[in-house]
Amino acid sequence: LPVPLSLCHCLLRPFSTSSLIQWWVKCGTHISPQSYDAVEPLDLEEFLMSQLRSGDSALMQELGDFPDDDLEVELVEKECRTVRHSVPEEGVELDSHVRDCVQSYTQPWLMSLLLQVKSPSLAVLSDDSSRTLTSSDFDLRSGLTPDPRVEGLLHFSNHDDLDRFNQEARQGNRHPELFALYPPADEIRPIPDCPKEHMGDRIIIRCQAIKFEIDIEPLFATLALYDLREKKKISENFYCDLNSDQFKGFLKPHTPQTDHSTLSRAAIFSITYPSPDIYLVIKIEKVLQQGEISDCAEPYMVMKETDSAKNKEKLEKLRNQSEMFCQRLGRYRMPFAWATVNIMNVISTLVNSERFGTMEDQCNMSAFKPATITISTFCKQEGDRLSDEDLFKFLADIKKFSSLQRRIKTIPGTIRLDVTPVHDNPVACLSTELIPVKPLAEKNVRPVKEVLEFPSSEVYVPHSTYRNLLYVYPQRLNFVNRLTSGGRNITIKIQFMSGEDPSCVMPVIFGKSNGPEFVQEVYTPVTYHNKSPDFYEEVKMALPARLTERHHLLFTFYHISCQQKQNQTGASETLIGYSWLPILSTDRLQTGQYCLPIALDRLPVNYSLHSPEVPPVKWMESHKGVFNLEIQAVSSVHTQDNHLERFFTLCHALEGGVTFPLRVREEKIPENKLEHELKLSIISLSSSRLEPLVLYLHLVLDKLFTLIMQPMVIAGQTANLAQIAFESVVSIVNSLHNSQELARDQQGRNGLLATYLYWVFRLPDSNELLNTGPGGVVPPTEGRYSTMGRASASTVGTMLLQSRLRSSSNPDIPAPHSAEDTEVKNILSAKVLLQIQGRGCVGNTGCSNPESTQFHEELALQIVVSTGVCRENAYKYAWFFFELLVKSMAQHVSQLEKQDVPRRSRFSDRFKDDVTTIVSVVTLEQAEKVNISLAFFLYDLLSLMDRGFVFILVKNYCNQMSTKTVSMPTLISMRLEFLRILCSHEHYLNLSLYFSSPASAPVSPCPSISSQVSFSSSCSFQEQRILGLFELSQEFKQQHYLAGLLLTELSAALDMESEGLVQKKAINATYSLLCAHDLDQRCTRPDVRAKVATLYLPLVGIIIDSINYLDFTGTALARGGKSKTGGSDEDPDNIPPINQSIAMAIAGNPFNTLARNALASMSAKAVATLSAETSRNLLLCFLWVMKNAERSLIQRWTVDMPSAQLNRLLELLTICVSCFEYRVSVSVPCMVSTQALQKSQQAKMQLEDSLLRGIGARGEMMRRAGGQYHPPLLKRFPSPVSLRTKAELDQEALISGNLATESNLIVLDLLETIVQAVPLADCKESVVGGVLRVLLHCLTCNQSTTFLSHCFSTLRALVVKFGDLLFEEEAEQCADLCQKVLQHCSSPVDGNRSQACATLYLIMRYSFSSANNFSRVKMQVTMSLASLVGKSSDFHEEYLRRSLRTILAYAEEDTEMQNTPLPSQVDELLRNLNSILSDTVKMREFQEDPEMLMDLMYRIAKGYQTSPDLRLTWLQNMAEKHKNRKCFTESAMCLVHAAALVAEYLSMLEDHKYLPVGSVTFQNISSNVLEESAVSDDILSPDEDGVCSGQYFTTSGLVGLLKQAAELFSNGGLYETVNEVYKIIMPVLEAHRDFRELVSTHEKLQRAFDNIIQKGHKRMFGTYFRVGFYGAKFGDLDEQEFVYKEPGITHLPEISHRLENFYSQCFGDALEMIKDSKDIDRSKLDANKAYIQITYVEPFFDDYEMKDRLTNFEKNFNLRRFMYTTPFTKAGRPRGELNEQYKRKTILTTMHTFPYIKTRINVIQKEEFDLTPIEVAIEDMQKKTRELAVATHREQPDAKMLQMLLQGSVGATVNQGPLEVAQVFLNEIPADPKLFRHHNKLRLCFKEFIMRCGEAVEKNKHLITFDQKEYQQELKKNYNRLRENLRPMLERKIPELYKPIKPRLGNRDSVKRLSFRRALEENS
Repeated sequence: LPVPLSLCHCLLRPFSTSSLIQWWVKCGTHISPQSYDAVEPLDLEEFLMSQLRSGDSALMQELGDFPDDDLEVELVEKECRTVRHSVPEEGVELDSHVRDCVQSYTQPWLMSLLLQVKSPSLAVLSDDSSRTLTSSDFDLRSGLTPDPRVEGLLHFSNHDDLDRFNQEARQGNRHPELFALYPPADEIRPIPDCPKEHMGDRIIIRCQAIKFEIDIEPLFATLALYDLREKKKISENFYCDLNSDQFKGFLKPHTPQTDHSTLSRAAIFSITYPSPDIYLVIKIEKVLQQGEISDCAEPYMVMKETDSAKNKEKLEKLRNQSEMFCQRLGRYRMPFAWATVNIMNVISTLVNSERFGTMEDQCNMSAFKPATITISTFCKQEGDRLSDEDLFKFLADIKKFSSLQRRIKTIPGTIRLDVTPVHDNPVACLSTELIPVKPLAEKNVRPVKEVLEFPSSEVYVPHSTYRNLLYVYPQRLNFVNRLTSGGRNITIKIQFMSGEDPSCVMPVIFGKSNGPEFVQEVYTPVTYHNKSPDFYEEVKMALPARLTERHHLLFTFYHISCQQKQNQTGASETLIGYSWLPILSTDRLQTGQYCLPIALDRLPVNYSLHSPEVPPVKWMESHKGVFNLEIQAVSSVHTQDNHLERFFTLCHALEGGVTFPLRVREEKIPENKLEHELKLSIISLSSSRLEPLVLYLHLVLDKLFTLIMQPMVIAGQTANLAQIAFESVVSIVNSLHNSQELARDQQGRNGLLATYLYWVFRLPDSNELLNTGPGGVVPPTEGRYSTMGRASASTVGTMLLQSRLRSSSNPDIPAPHSAEDTEVKNILSAKVLLQIQGRGCVGNTGCSNPESTQFHEELALQIVVSTGVCRENAYKYAWFFFELLVKSMAQHVSQLEKQDVPRRSRFSDRFKDDVTTIVSVVTLEQAEKVNISLAFFLYDLLSLMDRGFVFILVKNYCNQMSTKTVSMPTLISMRLEFLRILCSHEHYLNLSLYFSSPASAPVSPCPSISSQVSFSSSCSFQEQRILGLFELSQEFKQQHYLAGLLLTELSAALDMESEGLVQKKAINATYSLLCAHDLDQRCTRPDVRAKVATLYLPLVGIIIDSINYLDFTGTALARGGKSKTGGSDEDPDNIPPINQSIAMAIAGNPFNTLARNALASMSAKAVATLSAETSRNLLLCFLWVMKNAERSLIQRWTVDMPSAQLNRLLELLTICVSCFEYRVSVSVPCMVSTQALQKSQQAKMQLEDSLLRGIGARGEMMRRAGGQYHPPLLKRFPSPVSLRTKAELDQEALISGNLATESNLIVLDLLETIVQAVPLADCKESVVGGVLRVLLHCLTCNQSTTFLSHCFSTLRALVVKFGDLLFEEEAEQCADLCQKVLQHCSSPVDGNRSQACATLYLIMRYSFSSANNFSRVKMQVTMSLASLVGKSSDFHEEYLRRSLRTILAYAEEDTEMQNTPLPSQVDELLRNLNSILSDTVKMREFQEDPEMLMDLMYRIAKGYQTSPDLRLTWLQNMAEKHKNRKCFTESAMCLVHAAALVAEYLSMLEDHKYLPVGSVTFQNISSNVLEESAVSDDILSPDEDGVCSGQYFTTSGLVGLLKQAAELFSNGGLYETVNEVYKIIMPVLEAHRDFRELVSTHEKLQRAFDNIIQKGHKRMFGTYFRVGFYGAKFGDLDEQEFVYKEPGITHLPEISHRLENFYSQCFGDALEMIKDSKDIDRSKLDANKAYIQITYVEPFFDDYEMKDRLTNFEKNFNLRRFMYTTPFTKAGRPRGELNEQYKRKTILTTMHTFPYIKTRINVIQKEEFDLTPIEVAIEDMQKKTRELAVATHREQPDAKMLQMLLQGSVGATVNQGPLEVAQVFLNEIPADPKLFRHHNKLRLCFKEFIMRCGEAVEKNKHLITFDQKEYQQELKKNYNRLRENLRPMLERKIPELYKPIKPRLGNRDSVKRLSFRRALEENS
């Protein structure tokens, strides 16, 4: 029954509510989830064909742009290391096995590639980036000139013109590809490495010197590596000698020729398994001579070349002797010495790392530095210890004791070797077969030889070159029991014979150094007088490719006579006997250990056909084995494995050319048994050892596939071996996968099999089909299989041509019938589909014999019919059979070249059924394991088969997966993995029918052509369907099949809230897919892009629905940080901090404003489940669709959208802005300096050039991807930072900046689209407000100059169009707007600044015109400036000033507004801003000068007099600063001022009796508080929006401030003030009935009063100093005087030192401290210096004031006048005699009273008066008298204090003491009557003084202790003497004083107090 559409729709999105999923996840049980059934796909081929028939030229054009598959089956020549392939010798007929091997090693690789279209190179990054990067490229000219104004700011009368202008500007210079700036990690199917010869780690060892103490004869060296741990020789021998020409001449008779290859002195050794016990052993041999080794070595041990005078004759004699021996015995050698070095120790010390823990793990043999090894001792060879066993014992001892044992005799000498790692082949290198290796040497260079490695354990690498070497090792000879005397100096001659005649000896033995390359015979070294010698010789032979039973090794044994007997003239050798060994035994190469007997007679005829046991000859020791030897083969022809050998032999028997019965080893097989035996050998293949199986893997598999393919005729019967061969393949595949030794790739594929499939496999017997071109390579024109090539391409061309002809000429005239027309008819009648290009019949099987089976059919059949274990393993390792099927199908399709075969007809129905079955079984049984392989299989099938059929397979897969009992996350995850691979198909867009709009798609699965709606290339959207386009409908899923499936999975995944991993997979799949479209050169046209974007409109709906899951807190991840693949998915992504200099340079935004207030609204949302990286990917998909979709469509959509949905869209845009903010990688420590980023465009292009070798970033992507399966993408930057060049980092910063710009511009485009649709929308306000919110958020983030200019344009348009709405409805946002714009006004980038200025002016202008008073904007701008300068550490004052100047210029130039108050108001505002700015900037400079800092903060707070909130903030800032400096009183005062300010505004708002009446109430605390009165006419009323809205402007805020102040006063010791503060708090507490608070308040008061009583007169208040600053260097401070308040006991040097320290840092040596307190004469000061004068001052009170200031506190509080005195004499000196000592008193009045809100206050008035000497005396005496009185009458007198005062008063020794004063001034009555009064006053002072002294002496009497009695008597005596001396002067009165006189001092008023004398002078 047909299912109703609505029901299908429900089934398709079962989890649209996340609650169900949450419930399901919580349950945790594996319920089979509600399955969604994938919809029925369209019949794609039919649909395309019918579209084509509709004759739509545009469609044909597009399909022509999107060719179908580019399938290429090509032969690739094998890369050969050597100059030619290693092949058998010429002219020999090879047996079939060797022929197969050689062919396998030399034939080209066969690769079938599904190619793809190359993407274009990345456009050069746009110009704006260079503009972005210039941060300060102008010089600030003297005087401020405004920045250039933005043109046409006020000229747009028409809103549409403005929008159009802005849009054109935005679209210029954009990046067409968004993803090029943020590409995903590559998703490429790994390509297996090309098979090549195995090599271990390679090192070159060069022999530089071998020297002994004496140089008398030729010596020969043999080098080889030994592994002590494995007790194994691990390399073949390398022979070299460094003999001089003289010594070579000695050997001339025995050296027929010297081949170039034997001159080598350097060898390349390979080590596969490094171990710490690998030793290089160097054996030294010399020419045989008479005597034991010890005798021959003795001269070397005792003589030295340096003692030449002594030894000259001896050495000459020795040389002559050796020359004689060389001529006679030159062909024989004897052992002499050996040396060794642990080569791995040397390397490990050279590698820059720790010692090797386990060498296997970490020996990095390619990383060590080249070095020279010097070995300084040789060990003498022992004649009876020459074998390898003995050598290993020696090495073990050396390792154990780390030095040579005593018993080993040493010979002095040195060997010098150079050791170097090999990276590339050196020039003039020879392979082990002596074939030159590339690169060749240009001239005759000494060659370097590659030494063959014998790895210490198995190496699993299949053979890839022909190698056929035999190594013979003679080991031991035992002649001990032989009685004849002949056999003592024994040598063996070894030869390789092809027959028995002496002429049959073959020159296949490799020669040694300085001789022929190949020789016919080799002699083993001789051990003198040893009957059972050991041998260490290695004989290397090149085995002939064709071996017969006649080939054998011949050994001839000789005794060598070292001394020539007198009667002996002939040869020196005496024959002992013979032995031999046939090379083949039962057709198999003989290798291993042998012990042979020795024949003493001539050998009989045909001896070589038998083994040495057989012939009847005379044997030594009655036929006992006496000669031990070992034979090893290194061959890629001889398998040396019974199972493999048997299998190959029987396979070749099938090819014919053999005679039956067939001999295999010992058995004979008749023809009728062949099939049975072959089956057994196939079955036993998997039993062969792993190493040989791997070595011959390619050959084995080739043979098995041939058997699967070809039915064999055996003995006239057809034998079908297919099943058994298939089972064997499965078995081999299984054992290779199960082996621990073999590696797998990340998809679990065995590497060897993957390599075989990719490079080696070819259809059985298809060689002759493929080798069509010269050299075996297919000619490209024939070999390419391209669907849009040839016939169908020309077809489309024809149709296009016809459609053009019709349209351009008279349509009634029929076009002439041409061949093309006929072709069109043919195509239509044959139903050949557009996408298919078939070519020809299958080689020699297809057409002639339609019944013949193809390999892929047979293979599929075998998979389907397999059973049991075979079936289980076939499906388990399905990847192998999938790839095998694909490669064989591809080859099959490429063979169909010669004629058109429609896509549907390429493969038989039976084959399709088999494939369906296979896919079905894999899905149900193995999906978890082979999901990816299955996806790649279907991916490949889409290129080869009927695509509708493949879609049905996909549908089956999805539906079957739903029935599996796996958890939902796993299920979705697997389907996603599967779909992601399918969607990465090259022709995915065509497969998804992107070009057909939803309207044109048929809903029925099999449409009839007549029902087709004519395809229309222009998208016409019906309005009612617009919203539907953004939903995932049934119709959409059916038509856009793969896209529908993927989006369905994405939607389901996003609904699974707890499954971050699944969501990440889903998003990354979508993301990679869009990226591929973006970088696809076929999608460059905007109309094509728009269609592709339409395909993803449902994605937009899904993303908007999932907004809650996005993580935008982390915003952008640093590009250089974690790569996509790195790190676990659950990791919360690290948020790197922004590197400010970069952010500023690139984004052109100097603020790191992290107040993301625009996002605050979202914080309450559901917790984000997606990581930042994943969110970013999803958002990029959204942006891509928005960028490319048709604009009118998007606009209609936003208009039709419900408002809730629109709000979510705006929210999404805000998140986008955060995510793509420009950020710099955290991993780059000092990434790049600003200057480095200030590059010109040209430098930037060079940078790209150097980075990407001139092909642009996109070309680089192409290059890296190498044209494999997936669209090529720019790689992440995965290399660690330390390895990245500066160019790479620059490039990265550049790309990152461009990404930020482009993504934000897309957001801006969308916002404009939304805003322009506002007139159509119902709810204007919310839309405009929402848009403004997003724009403000844009300004908060780091942005590029380019983006900012467009963003400001949009903002201005918004202000122009909706100004009233904004200023009325969006007050809060306007405040925000002012702040953001002002921030950009201080930008160092010119462009940003001029845009911001224009915007700010426009805001002022429109707010003015809408309200006619822009006090609110004024306040907001002022507040913005405050927060800007207060918080931002790096804003630029000079730029902000210039901006203010620019705004002023706008106001002056705005003609329309000239007659309004606007210009003057703007002017006033800017002046205020400027002064605030200056002070704030200075604050930074004076961080170290607390007074100056406080002054500035004070001035700033003053500037905010009209902004109560800001003034309050600054007062609190000041309080905090004071508190930190422990100035508690000042801190408290700041809070009192703050409280008074609050009180002022509270009294305006609330009228309560208990509240203070403004600042007046605070007078008792300080008279300064009256400053806070709000009386200015510019005051905003507190009920205005945003004014006084802070938390402190409340009653509780007021109380809080006062309580804090009271606490601080208490800390500062001003307890009396605490009481005054609480007097204001109490009424409030009482009114609120807050008794608990009242209790604590009274407790605090009690504590304060207690303190007053207890501390009494001990309380210390401030000390005051006058500080004057003089000199132009001080700027504003010049000629300013201040009174500084310092802590209680501060001495003058302390403050002097502090100020000197600070200012000398500013001015250096130019600072000078003035030490006295005289008046400063400016003319005498140096203009280049700065002067500071510091004087101690005391509080000064008039007499009337003293009545009220009784306590110590009162005398130290509310101080405003201070005094200091300056002594002077008329002569100019400060001090003089008493009668000439004058004194000047200076009284200073300050601007405010102390304590105040700062610690220094300006002096505003200065009064001076001078005292005459007598007046000075009067003052001094009064002071002394006062001090005595106080000390005497204290309640608790202080004896010490009293005695000190008495001592100074009555002590006899006092100079200038009281007595002298009296004698100077009172001795005579003055002549001048004007001085009478002073004389009398001084007399009275002395009277009181003497009285006080008497009281003090009496008081002291009661205070002294017993031991001070004498002291008291002395005091009393002195006092009496003083009184007597003074008496006459005190009793003399001046009679004139008692007459009345006329007063003359009327002008001595209180303002200018002059001395008596000065008054008289003035009057006269």
